[in-house]
Amino acid sequence: MQVQKPSVAYPPHFNKYIELVKNEDLNFILSEQAKEAESFFNAIPAEKWSYKYGEEKWSIKEVVQHITDTERVFGYRALAFSRKDPNIIPSFDENEYTKNSNAGNKDSKDLIEEFLAVRKSDQLLFKGFSEEQLHTTGKASSYEMDVRSVGYMIAGHFAHHITILKERYLG
Repeated sequence: MQVQKPSVAYPPHFNKYIELVKNEDLNFILSEQAKEAESFFNAIPAEKWSYKYGEEKWSIKEVVQHITDTERVFGYRALAFSRKDPNIIPSFDENEYTKNSNAGNKDSKDLIEEFLAVRKSDQLLFKGFSEEQLHTTGKASSYEMDVRSVGYMIAGHFAHHITILKERYLG
């Protein structure tokens, strides 16, 4: 299995995510994380899904919805960049997305299923990219990034939030 290294075209504030997975084969890590997510999320006790570790913090439901929403946004960026879309992809406000997600009223099983569906879609998307497409750059907000780096952002963002869930919510 050949290890794919992330490219250098990405905003510096995403480095904290990319550093979590940068030496992993991207297709492998996306697949392994899907397995980890299914097992981990299904093991969360029902009474914990609405838990917040602080007054202004998100619930576990909201964190899982945030992971899914972010993956959707990043997946779209990768798709648009790979297709050489000349448009600048807008940024998104994670707090507004979460506030308006209705996650608190969703069933935890539906949140898990939704995440897994989005992840499967991204796995197939990235698996189908050519080397040329992986190195294609595009612009989101005011930042230039390439497709491969977006894949590492997806994987690193997931890893970051799973660590937070383990340490701050379920520790």
